[in-house]
Amino acid sequence: MTNVSRRAVIPVLAVGVLAVVLVAASCSQKRPPIAEQIAKTYGLDSFGQIEAIRYTFNLEVPGLNLSRSWVWEPKTGRVSYEGKDKDGKPVKAAYVRSQLSSQSDAIKNEIDPAFINDQYWLVFPFHVYWDTSAQVQDMGTQESPLAKRSAKRVVLKYPSDGGYQPGDTWELYLGADNRVQEILYRRGGPQPPSLVIATYEGYKKAGPLLVSTDHTGTADGKPLRLSLTNVAVRLTGSEAWAEAQ
Repeated sequence: MTNVSRRAVIPVLAVGVLAVVLVAASCSQKRPPIAEQIAKTYGLDSFGQIEAIRYTFNLEVPGLNLSRSWVWEPKTGRVSYEGKDKDGKPVKAAYVRSQLSSQSDAIKNEIDPAFINDQYWLVFPFHVYWDTSAQVQDMGTQESPLAKRSAKRVVLKYPSDGGYQPGDTWELYLGADNRVQEILYRRGGPQPPSLVIATYEGYKKAGPLLVSTDHTGTADGKPLRLSLTNVAVRLTGSEAWAEAQ
């Protein structure tokens, strides 16, 4: 169980993210209690039961609408992708992330970075606990940036060296139930967007996992709408998909 190096995110938004990681037993020793509490709220204790996760990532920003569909098998690292290339032609691909070096340039440079980005939006609360290179701070109760309501503020800051986008900072604003209500992202590098603020809404259960499927807000002041559809999980020992509802 190892951490995977950081890669680029939303190609259109260029928000920095981390790749898929599995839970290490030592995580709890390097994190304040709130990190584990958040992850458990979203189903951390049951993540080992997940054989596969299916979802479609949808992004709407001025001048661009995109949709990418994935099937991710966390235990094997196998990823299946359906989407479109820059010319609008359908593209399908399947690969194993541990064998990325042997894949085509399109998979290495376009599809896998897109997967990393979209997966991060799917299971972001787990990364607060998983990503041991990042510093997590429990900032207590503060005002949220969008709704201006009282919320628990947790700051996740990545190191200033290594990876494609070092120094990225994510702020989580939590309700009393430890569910994320809003996020604020500050980019560590010079490329836009430098600031993304979005809601965490549309909560659904997919098997044992809790997933936020709807995010609205702004990227450098411009409207942003990001949603996850067709979300479902397949548990170990089952051939049936449990649809998020």
